[in-house]
Amino acid sequence: MPSQDLARRAVVTGLGAVTPIGNTAPEYWRNLLAGVSGIGPITHFDASTFDVRISAEVKDYDPTIAMDRKMARRMSRFIHFGMGAATEAMDAAGLDTSGWSPERRDRAGVVINTGGGGMKQVIQGTETLASRGPGQVSPFAIPALSGSMAAAQVSMKYGLTGPVITQVAACASSVIAFQDALRLIRSGECDVVVTGGSEAALLPIAFAALGNMGALSKRNADPTHASRPFDRDRDGFVFGEGAAVVVVESAAHALERGASILAEVIGAALTSDAYHISAPEPTGRGAAMAMTNALRDAGIAPDEVDYIVAHGTSTPLNDVTETRAIKKAFGQHAHAVPISSPKSMVGHLLGAAGAVSALAAICSICDGWIPPTANLANADDECDLDYVPNAKRQKRVETAMINGFGFGGQNAVAVFRRFES
Repeated sequence: MPSQDLARRAVVTGLGAVTPIGNTAPEYWRNLLAGVSGIGPITHFDASTFDVRISAEVKDYDPTIAMDRKMARRMSRFIHFGMGAATEAMDAAGLDTSGWSPERRDRAGVVINTGGGGMKQVIQGTETLASRGPGQVSPFAIPALSGSMAAAQVSMKYGLTGPVITQVAACASSVIAFQDALRLIRSGECDVVVTGGSEAALLPIAFAALGNMGALSKRNADPTHASRPFDRDRDGFVFGEGAAVVVVESAAHALERGASILAEVIGAALTSDAYHISAPEPTGRGAAMAMTNALRDAGIAPDEVDYIVAHGTSTPLNDVTETRAIKKAFGQHAHAVPISSPKSMVGHLLGAAGAVSALAAICSICDGWIPPTANLANADDECDLDYVPNAKRQKRVETAMINGFGFGGQNAVAVFRRFES
């Protein structure tokens, strides 16, 4: 990697998570390595008449960990998750902003992305308007539904007055957050960027629409084995919810305050298939280009990547296309690099999927373990790479890549590496 000024290098100093397999980052990581499934019957609503009756829900989460009870009542679930993950990440990073000067606050920003924001508030508000009239619609509906409000609430909690960004790019959303954080550090605009994604969209209309599209697994009788990326018997993804947030700092800022550095963000890229509203471009050209461009941005060769956290949705089209794309981008190294998909255990968190993948990449660098792809019993003939089936693997990981591919053909990739000053 080319030599860079420490003030322009983006390092990771804190992690936070609220997921279907754990409401903290350490719990998420332990369960991911153990192959624990967070998938089960839908409890958010009566799904008895639906073709799809399973999901990956967050369990027993208390939003008052990160906000007072009054605020929690007024905010939507995706804000609860985003605030909780951000609070854990800031605490883990050891960042206490209470004594910061205005000038220091101006150099700290937030990038927390989402796919949908507070969609439940849209539905509830519409129902109230129809049944009880405009005077009964909550004045807090707009702040609760706006996709930017998780990021805005984090900035207000910590007094961060630098850039506050929310990008909506379907399932690629929170991979893009790392590209924005990297750019803000590299440009010298920020010293700290609170970075990640949050999603809470487990709503009847979403299950009905995605089910009718044929995107969701209908393995209702066996939910823990429903998400099976790269397996020949896969029949769709499992809809999930949750959040993950990472504190990204300039290396100079982190070293000056004596922070523990977990990894470095060294490259990222974004491309478009320009092909179809939901299906990936069959050859994987756009996804491969995103990986190649991210490697170029990082200044590394394909054979320097030790682990790929796949998008790996468990849909018939995505898994084959991603395999083709990895082969295009990595050549012969595609058959040597371990690849796995957290979605086999946590389901598909849409706008938060890339952020939980980032935690897997960073923790693999820190701990020297690669999590498995669960439920991979019979590999698809067209998915013939090393997907780390069913059991974690011990391996020293210097460099890890995460993939995120969204509806509309949006392809996002980020690269993390062990930090060396």
